[in-house]
Amino acid sequence: METLLFRANWAMVWSLSGLVLTVLVAYPMAHYFPMAVQILAHVGTLLFAVGIKVAYVARLAFLSRLGRPVH
Repeated sequence: METLLFRANWAMVWSLSGLVLTVLVAYPMAHYFPMAVQILAHVGTLLFAVGIKVAYVARLAFLSRLGRPVH
């Protein structure tokens, strides 16, 4: 369970990083990228947000299984 908790934590970090990157590409820096990249950035924003949520729920489940406090 410790390994899975570690992976869930890293999944949250990577998802947050991806979310920040796609938001930057999709909105403030959109004029630097072609339309196809902007579309992918918008789709990526949704997918990375879902990734954060799934990783967080997994993290809570693994904390619960380990008997640690779940906040």
